[in-house]
Amino acid sequence: MDDPRRHVRTVGGHSILFVMATRQEYGPHLQRRIDPLITGVGPVEAAAGTAGVLAQLRHGAALPDLVFTLGSAGSRVLDHAGLYQVASVSYRDMDASALGFERGRTPFLDHPAVIPLPHRIAGLPAASLSTGGAIVSGAAYDSIQDEMVDMESFAVLRAAHRFGLDMIGLRGITDGKSALARYEDWADYLHIVDEKLASALDLFVAQVEDGSLTLTGRTAP
Repeated sequence: MDDPRRHVRTVGGHSILFVMATRQEYGPHLQRRIDPLITGVGPVEAAAGTAGVLAQLRHGAALPDLVFTLGSAGSRVLDHAGLYQVASVSYRDMDASALGFERGRTPFLDHPAVIPLPHRIAGLPAASLSTGGAIVSGAAYDSIQDEMVDMESFAVLRAAHRFGLDMIGLRGITDGKSALARYEDWADYLHIVDEKLASALDLFVAQVEDGSLTLTGRTAP
């Protein structure tokens, strides 16, 4: 059986669970730094995978202090192949407005439609991100207000919150300036994103270890 503790790294006295969606995004630069949980693509796989591993870790009295998600994202407004930390996340698929709920807000839960993330890595630009079950391309960006799009981050955050944990996110922009027409339109830039994610992770580690980035305690579940 896979030992979930291998996905956890200790940084400056804090245990951190690293989460990614696909092995395609997990290139040689990140491979020298972390051994992340690979959840699979989309909100369902991300939520199920993250929650399952966190449950295992809690059962083994090894629940981490923080969840850290890394990977690619699309954007029509940000720099192509740029690297951004996640400032906030939203769930673009959630629309119960026909019942009077704000679009993006899950009925009968007390979280807002846009959830800010509490931590910032100095020196890295931050951008808002929306999560959904479909790839966004071309005119589909017209209905999205957030600066980045992905298919997992909101789900990872909700799983983390179920265990009282905060989340940090990093995303490299692989697509969005033009409509996607083939798999390579995403995959051709993953090696650049891998290198930039690894450099940003090194920056995070340095700031935690020198005390310039303080990681807060666990949140209420």
